[in-house]
Amino acid sequence: MTEVTASFQNRLRDTSPSPIEECEEEPPSSSPVTITQYPAAPLAKPGKIVRFPTHKTGVSNPFVRSFRKRFYPSVTAKLWNDWRWQVSNRIRTASQLETMIQLSEPEQWALNNYDGKLPLGITPYYLSLVSPTDPEQPLRRSVIPTPEELIKMPGEADDPLGEDCQSPVPGMVHRYPDRVLLLLSDFCSTFCRYCTRSRVVGHGGINPSRSRLEAAMEYIRSHREIRDVLLSGGDPLMIGDDRLDWILAQIRQIPHVEIVRIGTKVPAVLPQRITPQLVKILKKYHPLWMSLHFIHADECTPEAYRACAMLSDAGIPLGSQSVLLKGINDSVETMTALVHHLMKMRVRPYYLYQCDPITGSIHFRTPIEKGLEIIRGLRGFTSGYAVPTYVVDAPGGGGKIPLMPDYVTGYENGDLLLKNYENKLFRYPDGSCSTR
Repeated sequence: MTEVTASFQNRLRDTSPSPIEECEEEPPSSSPVTITQYPAAPLAKPGKIVRFPTHKTGVSNPFVRSFRKRFYPSVTAKLWNDWRWQVSNRIRTASQLETMIQLSEPEQWALNNYDGKLPLGITPYYLSLVSPTDPEQPLRRSVIPTPEELIKMPGEADDPLGEDCQSPVPGMVHRYPDRVLLLLSDFCSTFCRYCTRSRVVGHGGINPSRSRLEAAMEYIRSHREIRDVLLSGGDPLMIGDDRLDWILAQIRQIPHVEIVRIGTKVPAVLPQRITPQLVKILKKYHPLWMSLHFIHADECTPEAYRACAMLSDAGIPLGSQSVLLKGINDSVETMTALVHHLMKMRVRPYYLYQCDPITGSIHFRTPIEKGLEIIRGLRGFTSGYAVPTYVVDAPGGGGKIPLMPDYVTGYENGDLLLKNYENKLFRYPDGSCSTR
């Protein structure tokens, strides 16, 4: 592979301050561990579901253990499972990445010519789930840049949802009448290549500073119609426990706020962050809900199961908002495997998002018909709780619009004509309908 230049490394590197720096929490080791190059660990075949116990604290994914022993031989299991160590040792440069996986020519080209907005950042844990040899493996495609990111197609935009136009104070989006989205920071432990906020994530422009957050709290206090606050980012769980505790306490002191929600991908990319101390803090602020972000069954490891179990046992309702991604989860079989895992993890499949038309996303976006096909393949063939609502987040700030297959085929003689999951026609006597 052509040597990556220093200037490129600086462009690709994320510049946002780490959560450890923000909260003055020092990791067990402040210096990244030297990476020793070994033959890559084998992964399960795509789509293969590995069965394992889900509640034993000593259980971990065998591929994760193999990866740690090969590339981090001096790192103990205890240190590996410290979330602060994982964050401080993220893979952030192409030169690091190529010591662990065999980069394809398109990946090499993308890394050497990358001038996009989203940096490279992958936790060692999540990279252990990535195939070292197959560039088409779903998880690998979701975190490693490809040349398609540099192609802008008609209809794509850096801010397709119009969030910047609906931001009354820095880091807040007020789109719906009774709820607001509050971005705590722009930091993520792992950057997803299809991120709808790639224009801001990883650049250090949104920090959990007290002055900015107090301005956001004042806005919420002054708008009594706000009953629901969603904390997002970046990833809101990437700030330290003390700062998160303070933020939740401030929100809970506002009388008209009924619900607090947290949107996070931590259980999938950094399950080590779900600690007893964090759970203890979250439990203080019920009713508190959490929206997780899983895209593929390969993310549903023993570590993820354990993280979700800790959150559920604390009384936190969990839902998953999955993005429909071409070549990653755009088949009935793959989505069925994912939602079945989520159900076992006590995570309700909530939304299936059509991928937003962000700049450089054509290789991730599927036709709308593909999403409808997946819903048809789930509805009736698995538990109703396992079927998410398929939505398009309307460009320009129109909000989420649900899409459903055509189960209603029309009216006849006062009867509603319905088509079931087996494509059979049924009549429902709808007395309120006019005869047609």
